[in-house]
Amino acid sequence: MDDLYRENIIDHYRHPRNKGHLETPDIHYHDVNPFCGDEITIELKVVDGRVAEVAFDGKGCAISQASASMLTEEILGKTLDEVRALEKEDVLEMLGIPIGPVRMKCALLPLKVIKAGVWGMEDWPE
Repeated sequence: MDDLYRENIIDHYRHPRNKGHLETPDIHYHDVNPFCGDEITIELKVVDGRVAEVAFDGKGCAISQASASMLTEEILGKTLDEVRALEKEDVLEMLGIPIGPVRMKCALLPLKVIKAGVWGMEDWPE
């Protein structure tokens, strides 16, 4: 079963869903994992309290990029409260393979970025 999940991670890494930028996002947040250099930027368009559009950009390892791709698919159409309720366990379940302590920050960086954005924090790099 782990092989199936590994293939899914590789697929999301090589063919990320929702990668790019939104023209006029309502929410924009960026963060970096200082330990490995992974970077994620998330942009959301919110309509009637729901995620109507989502995009991410970034660079890093297969785990961080696949996690971002999977999370963007997961949150599309959800309310901001549903997005705020996402937990570490939800991400680990999506990834479907054991994640060791060294890779945990990579796997959870996209969740951290999404949650920071929907909780109203602002970080406008550049």
